[in-house]
Amino acid sequence: MSFSIAGKTAIVTGAANGIGLAIARHFAEHDANVVFADMDEKSLIEQVGEAAQTEGNIRYFAGDLREKLTIANLLSATIDAFERVDILVNASRQLLTSDPLNPDDDAVEQLLQQNLMTSLRMSQCVARRMIKQAEDEEREDGTIGTIINLSSIAARRTHPSLLGYSVSCAALDQMTRSLAVAMAPHRIRVNAVAFGSVLSDSLKTSLREHTDYRADIRDHTPLARIAKPSEVAEAAQFLASDAASFMTGQILTVDGGRTLLDPVAAPAH
Repeated sequence: MSFSIAGKTAIVTGAANGIGLAIARHFAEHDANVVFADMDEKSLIEQVGEAAQTEGNIRYFAGDLREKLTIANLLSATIDAFERVDILVNASRQLLTSDPLNPDDDAVEQLLQQNLMTSLRMSQCVARRMIKQAEDEEREDGTIGTIINLSSIAARRTHPSLLGYSVSCAALDQMTRSLAVAMAPHRIRVNAVAFGSVLSDSLKTSLREHTDYRADIRDHTPLARIAKPSEVAEAAQFLASDAASFMTGQILTVDGGRTLLDPVAAPAH
């Protein structure tokens, strides 16, 4: 079975930096048409501005995807550039710490809006376009589109300061399963990649500021290292390809075995 995504058109949100950027670049390198979408226009221009002018399979779109009109404009820009959309990767995500006992802390609300609702609205809008494409092309079998959400093992682990992030990721996992069932009759597959620690720019900064973090992560990861962004990108490519043609509603975990460990140090049970 082929892992090829060549010739397919993908929208990748959160693509100005970090894991979203790694996925978008990986898809472009594997001959997909890719729209890099993010609200950080400066970073988009720095990362892919030149490539968008010289390489025919790359475009970028800057805008706040928490706004419904911006989502519609992104889809229109994609259709104008490549005439279709086959893959959506919802990689626009935010991590904030919060005080779970402070009723004035709005981190949970912010993260639900950014990590859950933006992905939901993007998925709904893009799915409608995928269905229309299939109708216009009179396609009667096979997958007509794939949606991939980026989640985290925080959905299954508990840390009080990550209340908002954990809740938003858990909700995103359930949204993935619910949309998978709702969209299955339309032959759209919906899956997610849940990852642990990935060596993104933000984690690199944390590791510089807290030198003990690296050893702590390694000690709690059976494979004893931190993932590279490319390893998440490769998992996303698998889910986008025909190799995953019978997978939907799945949360593919890329964490080096971290969620396998018992947090209790001694075998007390």
